[in-house]
Amino acid sequence: MSTGINRRELLQGAAAVVAGGAMQRVGFAAAVARPLEEVGYGQVTLKSPLHLAQMENVRTVLMGLSDNSLLMPFRKMVGQDAPGEDLGGWYQYQADYNYRRDDAGLAPSATFGQWVSALSRMYAISGDQELRERAVRLNRLYAQTIATEYYANNRFPAYCFDKLVCGLMDAHRLAGDSDALEILERTRKAALPELPGHAVDREVVWREGKDASWTWDESYTMPENLYLVSAQMGPEGAAYREMAERYLDDTTYFDPLARGENVLGGKHAYSYVNALCSAMQAYMVGGSEKHLQAAKNGFDMLLAQSFVTGGWGPDELLQAPGSGKVHASLARSHNSFETPCGSYAHMKLTRYLLRCTRDGRCGDSMERVMYNTVLGAMPLQPDGHAFYYSDYHSCPAANAGSDSAKGALGAAGKRVYSTHRWPCCSGTLPQVVADYWINGYFHEPGAVWVNLYLPSVLRWSEGETKVEMELEGTYPETPEVRLRMKASHTVSFALKLRIPAWAEGASLEVNGKPVRLAVVAGFATVRRKWRTGDTVELQLPMKPRFEVLDEARPDTVGVLFGPRVLFALASEPVVASKAHVLEIQRAGSGEWTLQSANGPVKMVPFTSVGDEPYLTYIQMAG
Repeated sequence: MSTGINRRELLQGAAAVVAGGAMQRVGFAAAVARPLEEVGYGQVTLKSPLHLAQMENVRTVLMGLSDNSLLMPFRKMVGQDAPGEDLGGWYQYQADYNYRRDDAGLAPSATFGQWVSALSRMYAISGDQELRERAVRLNRLYAQTIATEYYANNRFPAYCFDKLVCGLMDAHRLAGDSDALEILERTRKAALPELPGHAVDREVVWREGKDASWTWDESYTMPENLYLVSAQMGPEGAAYREMAERYLDDTTYFDPLARGENVLGGKHAYSYVNALCSAMQAYMVGGSEKHLQAAKNGFDMLLAQSFVTGGWGPDELLQAPGSGKVHASLARSHNSFETPCGSYAHMKLTRYLLRCTRDGRCGDSMERVMYNTVLGAMPLQPDGHAFYYSDYHSCPAANAGSDSAKGALGAAGKRVYSTHRWPCCSGTLPQVVADYWINGYFHEPGAVWVNLYLPSVLRWSEGETKVEMELEGTYPETPEVRLRMKASHTVSFALKLRIPAWAEGASLEVNGKPVRLAVVAGFATVRRKWRTGDTVELQLPMKPRFEVLDEARPDTVGVLFGPRVLFALASEPVVASKAHVLEIQRAGSGEWTLQSANGPVKMVPFTSVGDEPYLTYIQMAG
């Protein structure tokens, strides 16, 4: 019986869990010619209370912001009158901003395009005309400010251009904004004179006479959205396709990654993981096998330095393999994972990889990040306070009494709001929340793939037949998942069910009869003629297990139950034996008790931590 997971097993993709069938090795197979199709935002009705609450929060905040406040930095930067109330925080424009002195004014207007994108996605989900009207109106107002001066006065011209591309692209495809592509072309022409013309590594000076903060731009992330919009536009998108190819960072990033060289160490975490999404679009739109290999290798390298939650990048830096710095961060930093931004990049990357490789590891990783990071993010506030870092600070017991463990750092982590108002994470949170609706299912002719087991209804057409599939259950609180079919006619298709690698002993019934479950690359297949009333029942057994962060420090472990990490509600280090970890007891709904050297310790998922101090990692003795 497997009781723990080490980093090497995760990287190499140890054998997949199979019930009643031959063992299959998990790992990236060759990509298929045609990626799986994303389902549309409006094809899914989501019923999960936690996910719906996050959607309602971001919708309320975005709809409550005034048009003049949102347009103010654009207007100021191009010399127009700018009435209304300034939002403040990173969003506001200050001509005399000094990064050594000021917090407010770092990234004026940077989240505008992301918010237009989120409004468009939320409209596609709900059909709420108020959302569409807001997105279209904001685009019209923004169009009145388009000028090269905006980019000349902007320390992040590539970053802001990229977000505007995304917002206008989504407004066109999801909200039916008939002017969006014309506004986008004007935006592109205005931006070009102030962009570097090629990918520039972060921290490299490319505009003379500017301070260090002008080197924090992220031109190397732009190809993803440029490829996507070029595909939407067809032949008319050639300029965007050419631009995407120019901004691929092949020499210093994708070429070595494709060769298997780990060049992640020292890179800014969120933006360089986000750049892997550009590599995926270079493959999905541009057909580049090299960039697919770079993204696959980069994903494996990322897993090798991820925390038990699936998060990565302490203090916003990726680390060189074997450096021990990820483990060391537990005792020295509270800035463990840039949560909304990082989860957005991670969930896009795993979605693209899953579509192209049909590998269940990608779904396992997406699920882990969703439940253990962003789903537990604190709500976005109307004044711009946002959840930024997940805090995995877990001072080891051996150091608990030392001077370094005392004072500001303490021994545990806490969920707190960022000191910044309207930071970058206030832009990605609404986007990642809207994408819950498209991460659960995928489709191809003759097959529907179930990736996330969120209570929901999926509607699609299988040939001429309209099909509705309802997913029921309280997973991951309980291991049972039930799917009910409704079809306009009897129809044949394959149902592909992701079986998580931890779900030892998974079982399946169709209409009450057991079905042999064989798992290939993390998915089990049920192929049959389906009719209204057919029911599929899936059992995904859960039991306690642990995962080591660093093989050089096997005593530091995270505790998991199913897809969720269990966080110890404690302010001092917790020491427990291996036997006690594996015998952790449920103490009620969403709560467990761990017997430790400190006495009984309450453990809960990240979504239930609340304001309590907590430990992501405990010390295992014996």
